[in-house]
Amino acid sequence: MTAHARIQAGARPPAGAGAAIEHYRAYKPRAFTRAERDRVTILFGGLHWRVERVLQGMLANLGYRSQVLPAATREDLLLGRELADIGQCCPTSFTTGNLARFLRAETQRFGADAVAQQYVHVTAGSCGACRFGQYHQSYELALRNLGLESFRLFLLGQDGLDQGSAGGGGLDLDLPFTLGAVWAIVLTDVLQDLEYQTRPYEKHAGETDRVVRECVEHLHQVFRDRPLRGRKWRSAMWHLGTDYFVAAMREVRRRFDRIEVDRLRVKPVVKITGEFYLQTVEGAPNYDIHRWLEAEGAEVYPAAISVWLDYLLRLAGQECEDRIGIERGARLKLAALRGVQRLLRWTHARMRRALGGVPRELPDQYELRRLAAPWFHSRLNGGEGDMLIGKALWAHRHKKAHMVCELSPYSCMPNTMSVGAMGAVLGRHPDLLYAPLEVKGDAEVHALSRCQMILTDAKRRAQQEYQDALECSGLSDAELRSVVADRPELTSATFRLPRYGVTGTAANLALHVARREARC
Repeated sequence: MTAHARIQAGARPPAGAGAAIEHYRAYKPRAFTRAERDRVTILFGGLHWRVERVLQGMLANLGYRSQVLPAATREDLLLGRELADIGQCCPTSFTTGNLARFLRAETQRFGADAVAQQYVHVTAGSCGACRFGQYHQSYELALRNLGLESFRLFLLGQDGLDQGSAGGGGLDLDLPFTLGAVWAIVLTDVLQDLEYQTRPYEKHAGETDRVVRECVEHLHQVFRDRPLRGRKWRSAMWHLGTDYFVAAMREVRRRFDRIEVDRLRVKPVVKITGEFYLQTVEGAPNYDIHRWLEAEGAEVYPAAISVWLDYLLRLAGQECEDRIGIERGARLKLAALRGVQRLLRWTHARMRRALGGVPRELPDQYELRRLAAPWFHSRLNGGEGDMLIGKALWAHRHKKAHMVCELSPYSCMPNTMSVGAMGAVLGRHPDLLYAPLEVKGDAEVHALSRCQMILTDAKRRAQQEYQDALECSGLSDAELRSVVADRPELTSATFRLPRYGVTGTAANLALHVARREARC
């Protein structure tokens, strides 16, 4: 009998053959029951601080205790590599180490049994080509190495609005939960975009950060006090029809109204793209690229989480497109998904309007797919798939940014494919300024120096663009500043500056003044 046959038959291995074979068993957490809600704290993290704080309010509204994990540090990266797979991509190492460091500190204070009873961890789950689907295995390995095998991890799927109760009934992934999370993402997306359009031009340093903190606390309370209108479709209809969140964003606008800006500071606009975690988080995992770029004199165009939600809906729709004529009901399901997609985009636009229309609109997913099609197949959907190519071309063609900075984790297969495809894109569009940064977590000087070289070219473009606008207007820089000073609305953070076929904020303002003065 062969060794394989003995294993299939359940026979023991022969003497001296080593330890008995232990087959893989999928992770299954111990139940988190409804009775435990009042004493168990839900841990979560991995996003930027604005949405995490507002999500805390949403969870409190539904009766959950929650705590945001501390911001990830380089020490978390090293701990994640130590406790789990050293070959995993850096987002996995950061998130694994971040959870492990927090739990290790709590274990030293209270003991392993108390930590296992007091906390559960909730994070997103998935499957497919990306190792995102293996995060929970890294967490499980790290927990075993910490002696916390009984600690509970729960994964949230990305493929349903109402997923029912998870793991014992203590966590209801129903419509109030999902809709609350989506609305929290949309509101903080438009707030973040307004923030990044304001801070580089603020006249009083630190004022934007102060106002943003106030606004986030306001939104936290708004979600904490959110009226509950049923558990099913009544809740959906209320979220779509209410002015409750619009009023909250109008209050945000009133607070931003008080910030004075100088939009005649010439700055290149840098669009952030890349792997989801690295483009979303702010801090050590991506070398604090957002603040670094601002310190280097750039205006950052941040990555909105709503774009990812829109992309997931497009992917689901593509699967239905491929099944039309094969699977009954595929066409109807496609229509429903397209309807949900339109509602998401409508909600985002509604919140933008509440902020005076200043935050940027979502890119059209089907335009992104069309732009990327010659270089990247839309059905290769690991990571952000064809969207990375599409966003780079969209930002370039529509003059949304002078430069694109793509953040790719070391050894990330989907982003490696994207960076490779961009080689062909740059051959066709050599004027596209593109900085792909491979983020390892411990090679900051190399990555930022590479970005700085391309940023220098972006600065030259922004300056030339501004000079061309001045020449068109017939005004000098001093004369333009005098005109702007006489019109207070042009120095308000919530003034919606029209676009005139150029990228930079200063150039668009110069052309706007010229049009109003009938000079250009």
